[in-house]
Amino acid sequence: MHNNRKYNFGAGPATLPTSVLEEVKEELLDWKGRGLSVLEISHRTDEYTEIAVEAEQDFRDLLSIPSTYAVLFTHGGATLQNSAIPLNLSSPAGEVSYVNSGHWARLSIEEAKKYTNVKIAASSEEENFSSFPPQSTWEFSDKQDYIHITPNETIGGIALRKVEKENIPIVADFSSSILSEYVDIESFGLLYGGAQKNIGPAGLGFVIVDKELLGSAQETTPSPMNYFKLDESSSMYNTPPTFSWYVAGKVFKWLKGKGGVKAIGQVNERKAKKLYEFIDKSDFYSNKIEESSRSIMNIPFLLKKEELNSKFLTDSFNNGLLALKGHRSVGGMRASIYNAMPEEGVDALIEFMKLFEKENL
Repeated sequence: MHNNRKYNFGAGPATLPTSVLEEVKEELLDWKGRGLSVLEISHRTDEYTEIAVEAEQDFRDLLSIPSTYAVLFTHGGATLQNSAIPLNLSSPAGEVSYVNSGHWARLSIEEAKKYTNVKIAASSEEENFSSFPPQSTWEFSDKQDYIHITPNETIGGIALRKVEKENIPIVADFSSSILSEYVDIESFGLLYGGAQKNIGPAGLGFVIVDKELLGSAQETTPSPMNYFKLDESSSMYNTPPTFSWYVAGKVFKWLKGKGGVKAIGQVNERKAKKLYEFIDKSDFYSNKIEESSRSIMNIPFLLKKEELNSKFLTDSFNNGLLALKGHRSVGGMRASIYNAMPEEGVDALIEFMKLFEKENL
């Protein structure tokens, strides 16, 4: 740990690279010797345009995004896109399919119903969302406008880590897994998410969309949510979340310095494997997710004795391990181990869990 920094296992806003925070601190009052903060720079200036353009290019480089896809930086995180997606890609008379894989998929479904006709392509609700519905089970029509998935359910800890291209556009909420491992962009029509997990501070969202899908938004689509207008204005139809975008650019540089997505993916695999192996070998802790559907970003686990939950949270906090409480809808604990969580943070968590088990058998 660096100075008084503790390990933040929160689902989001999540831990950021310490080196990025130090850079931001260094530049905050006087950005590049200009006598003002980056917080005070107009988004219409050449200086900020340089920040924005460089951040987008680094994002493209990290994910190998083809030039046939637009990259948009937006307001409102992923939740706003739950409305924007059907408004841009469907119509009141149209039809779309959604895979119901858990909490965030359900919210996407309910929001889309306001703007178009929604069918459920597959669901794992009957299995209490302990696995991700296999792609081979999805039921949809070639006449539908798109099929939507949430390939990493932040709360439930289930994931679909490989997706094959379909005959209609696949739209995917990558909020909690973007940049965590390789993804074939061209398998999707649109990828989107909030920044506050693997990219930067809250307030910023991203959309990666096949340009062929632009230009057919519903007439009632608010202009700041219209993907064609956002692309046309380089994501600056109105004032963007400038500070979050600036920090995101620094995170992209940090990730490039770590060797990019392939390299961080190997680290993420290793971190998750350590924690899952410890939980699986323990009689005191458990994880209910099928092995083939386990997330490498969000790992929920239960204690054998539920009455010890409060003590676990208090003791872990006192040991510098923060935000391990599971979501209220599933209970238990959850460790979110995004890109910026160092491997030694996972090691520290495992050592604490061993000690807690020994002291509370």
